[in-house]
Amino acid sequence: MNAHPPPPTLEIRTDADPPQIVLQGCWTAAMLAQTAYWKPLARQIRTVRHSGQADAVCWDLRPASQFDHVAAQVLWEAAWEQTLPANRQASAAQQAILERVVRLAVPPEQKQPRQESWKRAFQHIGQLALGALSHWWQIVQLLGQLLLDVLRLLGKPLRGPWRDISAHLFRMGAQALPITALVGFLIGVVIAYLLALQLRQFGADAFIVDILGISLTRELGPLLAAILVAGRSGSAITAQIGVMRVNEELDAMRVMGIALGFRLVMPRALALSLAMPLVSVWTTLAALIGGMWASQMALDISPAFFLQALPDAVDIANLALGVGKSVVFGLAIALIGCHWGLWVKPNTQSLGAGTTASVVTSITAVIVIDAIFAVVFRNVGF
Repeated sequence: MNAHPPPPTLEIRTDADPPQIVLQGCWTAAMLAQTAYWKPLARQIRTVRHSGQADAVCWDLRPASQFDHVAAQVLWEAAWEQTLPANRQASAAQQAILERVVRLAVPPEQKQPRQESWKRAFQHIGQLALGALSHWWQIVQLLGQLLLDVLRLLGKPLRGPWRDISAHLFRMGAQALPITALVGFLIGVVIAYLLALQLRQFGADAFIVDILGISLTRELGPLLAAILVAGRSGSAITAQIGVMRVNEELDAMRVMGIALGFRLVMPRALALSLAMPLVSVWTTLAALIGGMWASQMALDISPAFFLQALPDAVDIANLALGVGKSVVFGLAIALIGCHWGLWVKPNTQSLGAGTTASVVTSITAVIVIDAIFAVVFRNVGF
């Protein structure tokens, strides 16, 4: 029966000239992997390193009964800090192992000088700005390609993807009507109740028709519908195209010579541009019904008076402005959704990030566009 191999240890001999550190026992991967042997050995190595003796002594590796590459790696990393001691004694086999470990070892990374916090923040802001400009430029290119595809469709209308357009119209328009009507109705109720509390103090109950009519028709109705569609249809557009990227369907379409803009971007952009004004008017009507009901409950204003005073309070230009900006909202949501869908890399993590970025960007773009319309057309409808 073979005796159990001796554990790996370091023997420090201070009586020698120069002092020596002698390797004793079995220095193999199997022995070093055992916690009972490795913990005391690690304490010895730390003691040698902290005492500063690692470079001043002679390392004698020859007494080690066995010595493999793992042992050499332990000495190279833990004891010698990736620098071979000049004064060492080793057998030919041990020297060959050490030279192989040194040759294949990864050099230590040079630490970059730490920059000041304000410089790092400034660089981060610059990187974000460059990234935003890159995405903006890609969306502009997507818009230009959309214009070319529309001209191609007008030139050869029989070859257009009408079935895709009709399918997207149904999904983005008709299927969005229930949720937009519910939210619009509730928003109308909330606004009417809040207005009633204030107008009742001044005896201006009748002006609730003017405030509700103008705010819902001109701003809140189209904006609310656009935000709901951005969260619902914008994310769906990105997810659909992103899944096609993950499944390599986009690459297959390119190989077959199918234009991605004509088959993917244009049907969604046209469908959402057509559906968005209808959804906006639908949401505005639902909000007005909710406001009319709340006005009757809170201020005892009859629906007949509300419907009679509404055309005089709201100029038709407000409705035209709301419908017009809804077309721009739909186009922006579709282009942003397609852009982030084409940006997705072939992995699920990128798909989730692209869908989230699509919703956030779409809602932000809708609010920015609405602010621009409010400033440019501030004198229209009043």
